[in-house]
Amino acid sequence: MPDSAPPRVLGLMAKQPLPGLVKTRLAAETSAEFAARVATAFLSDSLDRLAGIGARRLLAFAPREAEQFFSNLVRGRFEVTAQVDGDLGQRMAAFFEGQFRNGAEKIIIIGVDSPTLPLTYIEEAFAKLEQADLVLGPATDGGYYLVGCSVGRISNPSHRLPPIFEGISWSEPTVLQNTVSRLQHTEWRLGLLPSWYDVDTLNDWQMLRGHLAALWQAGIDSQLPRTEALAKESASW
Repeated sequence: MPDSAPPRVLGLMAKQPLPGLVKTRLAAETSAEFAARVATAFLSDSLDRLAGIGARRLLAFAPREAEQFFSNLVRGRFEVTAQVDGDLGQRMAAFFEGQFRNGAEKIIIIGVDSPTLPLTYIEEAFAKLEQADLVLGPATDGGYYLVGCSVGRISNPSHRLPPIFEGISWSEPTVLQNTVSRLQHTEWRLGLLPSWYDVDTLNDWQMLRGHLAALWQAGIDSQLPRTEALAKESASW
C-alpha cells in the first residue's frame, strides 16, 4: 500500500447475487429468483450509499471467478478483492490480516444484509476504535452486522487477531453471545454499537418493507432506490 493510503479501511463482503447462491433462507420461503433480486438490490444500493465513506473501500467478493462482474459493478468506487476459501470466520480473519499487513490502522467489515444501516454507525465504529481494539454491531437476530478491529496495542497485528473467528456456528442465533464469551478474561477492549437488523427471512423482508414505507411517509430518503422499488411491487404506499 502506498504511504499516502488511508489508515481506515471499510470492507464490504458480498456474494455474486445468483439464484441459489444468496439469501437461501429467504429463497426457501419465496423463490431462489426473488431472493437473488433482493440480494442484487441490496448490493447495488449498498455500493451507492457507502461510496461516500472516507476510507479505503474494498469489496471482498465470492466466488473468486466473479471478479469481472464485481469490477464492472463498483465502477471504481471500491477496490475488489476475492474472499479466501473457508467459513465466514476464516474469510473475515484473512481480510483483517491482509489489510493490517498493508498498513491499515482501523478496519471495519460489514455485509449487505442490513441495507438501512445508518451510515453514522460506521463513523461511530471508526471513532470507537480510537480507544477499543474491537467493535461489534449487534444484530437483532443474535449475530452482528459489523465487526471492526484496530491496530491499537497490537505489536504484530498480522498474527494477533481477537479470538472470535474460530469455532463459531455462524448460522446460529448465538453468534454474538459466543463471540463475546471469547473475550472474557482477555485483554481485548470491546466497543459496542447500537443494535440493528439484518434481512435474511421473509419476516425480515416484511419488516424492511414497513420500515421503507415509514421513511417514505415521513419524507425521508431511504437512499435505497432499487430496494424500495422492489418492495413497492406488491405494496400500495
